[in-house]
Amino acid sequence: MAQALAKKPWGGAPGPLPDTLANLTPQAYNSIQYDAAHSLWNGVANRQLDIQFFHVGMGFRRRVRMFSVDTTTHLAREIHFRPELFKYNDAGVDTTQLEGQSDLGFAGFRVFKAPELARRDVVSFLGASYFRAVDDTYQYGLSARGLAIDTYTDGQEEFPDFTAFWFDTAKPGDTTFTVYALLDSASVTGAYKFVIHCEKSQVIMDVENHLYARKDIKQLGIAPMTSMFSCGNNERRVCDTIHPQIHDSDRLAMWRGNGEWICRPLNNPQKLQFNAYMDDNPKGFGLLQLDRDFSHYQDVMGWYNKRPSLWVEPRNKWGKGAVSLMEIPTTGETLDNVVCFWQPEKAIKAGDTLAFNYRLYWSAQPPVQSPLARVMATRTGMGGFPEGWAPGEHYPDKWARRFAIDFVGGDLKAAAPKGIEPVITLSSGEAKQIEILYVEPFDGYRIQFDWYPTSDSTAPVDMRMFLRCQGEAISETWLYQYFPPAPDKRRYVDDRIMR
Repeated sequence: MAQALAKKPWGGAPGPLPDTLANLTPQAYNSIQYDAAHSLWNGVANRQLDIQFFHVGMGFRRRVRMFSVDTTTHLAREIHFRPELFKYNDAGVDTTQLEGQSDLGFAGFRVFKAPELARRDVVSFLGASYFRAVDDTYQYGLSARGLAIDTYTDGQEEFPDFTAFWFDTAKPGDTTFTVYALLDSASVTGAYKFVIHCEKSQVIMDVENHLYARKDIKQLGIAPMTSMFSCGNNERRVCDTIHPQIHDSDRLAMWRGNGEWICRPLNNPQKLQFNAYMDDNPKGFGLLQLDRDFSHYQDVMGWYNKRPSLWVEPRNKWGKGAVSLMEIPTTGETLDNVVCFWQPEKAIKAGDTLAFNYRLYWSAQPPVQSPLARVMATRTGMGGFPEGWAPGEHYPDKWARRFAIDFVGGDLKAAAPKGIEPVITLSSGEAKQIEILYVEPFDGYRIQFDWYPTSDSTAPVDMRMFLRCQGEAISETWLYQYFPPAPDKRRYVDDRIMR
């Protein structure tokens, strides 16, 4: 179906909705609830899973078709829109405008799991090709997408749509189900298969796709994910709130094809940044939320300490390309500003066919981790003074920026008597006052250094560090991007009033 569709012109943007739906506010839209009595598998005895559908409306204009597949006969039955499938509550929808519009379709779907079959969803597909899932905290966080196109090019970004879904009927007692999807856009079509495992502490999705290019594509993003980073231990530029940290994810983690593990803390830069980390057949990558301590967020609305991580595990050979990371300036937590995806090295031409298989893990911790020492946290602040004398009776005469990177795990304790050596590489400036400190409360080591500029440049400084013992790497690699202030800002101002 997707292959045949690729040979036809794209059908274009979705048509207008009835006014009563197009003009809904977010609050009104959210008050529309699917009637659980009409859920997809409501008639299946002893079911562990169930499906409900989202109403079209507000910004969700694409009319998505839904089909139920009998796994015995393999026959598909379309589920048509009817107003009586929904409870409109106080949304203010004029349902007379919806009567007889069986082709209105749905905006998406969500999955419920026993014992919360009608109360708490664990998977959601809604809007373009966006979808997300939770772990055992039932707290949504970052999102994935079916495909990303031209995210960072000189042209307009393209957002493909999932336009139809086919659900294999789940068997009684099953916590795994299969759904097929058709993806469509101006540049590409795609056939997707999702095998979704709704486990006790995580959701795992096995994804297979076959992509058919209608046009040349400048930038194709495979297994894309979207998250939010406003501020954290390392970046507090816009964090003048009661919350110490505000983010859905705190780092990009990569397990490269050559076996190297990389930790790249996220930023909220003043200027949009795009970085591509070259690789060959990556073993995995993801946006992680590893800091799960409530006291580090103090947020009783967003519950950022409960938000899941998302790890991508390629299941076939992806070849050469790059894990690409885009960080967009944001003033707050309401807009996603971090995008990550795999970009194949080979240019995509009209008529090309591609296939990518991968597994997505939505969980508190990624399914794999480095056996070496791992980065626990990154902190930055004023430099140029001895630790324990911050900053002394007066500010330092020379401006510097201090970095403290905490490592835990691996063989750090065994390496310590032999000597731990931080190997630091900088694209500009120099590192001084390098210290190695054992920190008993987290039973790990803090590597601390001050960065001093050697020019007036405000270009981003790429930093790289790993720990070595007797010539052997004993930690994952820490990557960081620091944005130096303008030369006239590289000074400390003593604004004390003494009398």
